[in-house]
Amino acid sequence: MEQTNTFTQRLLTSESGIGPLALRVPVGIILSAHGAQKLFGWFGGYGLEGTGQWMASVGFEPGVFMAALAGSAEFFGGLLLVLGLLTRPAGALLAFTMAMAMTVHLPNGLFITNNGYEFAFTLLAASTALAFLGGGSLSLDRWLSVRANR
Repeated sequence: MEQTNTFTQRLLTSESGIGPLALRVPVGIILSAHGAQKLFGWFGGYGLEGTGQWMASVGFEPGVFMAALAGSAEFFGGLLLVLGLLTRPAGALLAFTMAMAMTVHLPNGLFITNNGYEFAFTLLAASTALAFLGGGSLSLDRWLSVRANR
């Protein structure tokens, strides 16, 4: 039981103050919206079928499965960031997802005006930071950590 408690403490505890809140909420909203485009076709997205066809065309096969993975990571991972729940694993998963997104855009250079990788790179940096920082003092992670230590 001691080992499980230590793991839970490391996963949920964050001494980062309120700073992560300023990063978690906007990044989580953006990623959730992009995931909703992929999964549900919301906000002008193409849904699983359309996104799957595009993913297959850029080498991510099978396309619909890869669209479901990427869309789920973005949608649910983004929601977890907004809530500050399981922030570290969500941040790590989203960082990996953004690293994969960058591979598509790398040949176009940095700038988004050329369909470059700057947006994915920015989201990669933010997600990586949250994986290290945790949810901060205003998060469900913090609330759960305090309750677990009672």
